[in-house]
Amino acid sequence: MSSPNAPLDLTIDGGALTARLVDFPSVSGDEQPLADAVEAALRAHPHLTVDRFGNNVVARTTLGRAERVLIAGHLDTVPIADNLPSYVEGDLLYGCGTSDMKSGVAVALRLAATLPEPNRDLTFVFYDCEEIEASRNGLGRLAAAHPEWLAADFAVLMEPSGATVEGGCQGTLRADVKLTGTRAHSARSWLGDNAIHKAVEVLRRLSEYQPRRVEIDGLEYREGLNATRIDGGVAGNVIPDECVVHVNFRFAPDRTVEEAADHVREVFAGFDVDVTDSAAGALPGLAQPAARDFLAAVGGKPRAKFGWTDVARFSALGVPAVNYGPGDPNLAHKRDEHCSLTAIAETEARLRAWLG
Repeated sequence: MSSPNAPLDLTIDGGALTARLVDFPSVSGDEQPLADAVEAALRAHPHLTVDRFGNNVVARTTLGRAERVLIAGHLDTVPIADNLPSYVEGDLLYGCGTSDMKSGVAVALRLAATLPEPNRDLTFVFYDCEEIEASRNGLGRLAAAHPEWLAADFAVLMEPSGATVEGGCQGTLRADVKLTGTRAHSARSWLGDNAIHKAVEVLRRLSEYQPRRVEIDGLEYREGLNATRIDGGVAGNVIPDECVVHVNFRFAPDRTVEEAADHVREVFAGFDVDVTDSAAGALPGLAQPAARDFLAAVGGKPRAKFGWTDVARFSALGVPAVNYGPGDPNLAHKRDEHCSLTAIAETEARLRAWLG
């Protein structure tokens, strides 16, 4: 395991650099040492202009190209689960953050350091606090404080996607369906009105719900509306007067947050519905010229992104964006998280061919 205090060498191969980053712990909230190392390593390359905002590092080329592409990745990981230091078995590199998303960060750092004259101007963004509450997300804070740093014609978020282009992302909405009744002693239940029993109708509507499928830019997005938790009950001998069914709606990016909220209220008409949290999705934007060029360069068949990612923040800024990284999204956050060394090398090679 390399010392976290050792400088980062951005010229070593992508797999080795990924291992170096993985062995540099950076759990959400503790990214400063890694952000310091990334900043120092990038400043060593004179073709880059480097800026810092908190633990977010932005590096740009200023070559006057007709098009600007932004490549972004988050520096943080979920808490370490006895999966450091990294180690290699065959083609697989194991360790916390290998898939989500230090392999993607390594590819981006390699491109930043070794492409002094790309065919497009490039902006590289390395940000903090992606794995925790949205209010602390570094990309969100950058967008609020320095939106001009994020101006681009097209963006690539190095989220794990199995080296496959995943367009846009779903929106997400959480809501509480609140049920009320009358409290009473369970020995005299006829004097009460059981709020938990009223959840039957809510659950019936959910079980019969037919989720929508919608095609956007040739990608099929699937929606889902599901109960995720039920809270209710006072004691073993009390008829409950309150019950809450917590629901999560994952919606296609052709809906706005307001439209999604209206839909959930329509499904649960007659009940008290309180929307507690929401985030808009992102349209894939694959019809944009930059996106078409990107798809032609990296190859493969694109697919819809199921889940919410920070491409939605670029979409809100008017920048079409895709998810494209070497990691496997199904391995993110697992104790045995790992990434293919071949996928790291191939992802870098495809991006280098597109940009070089």
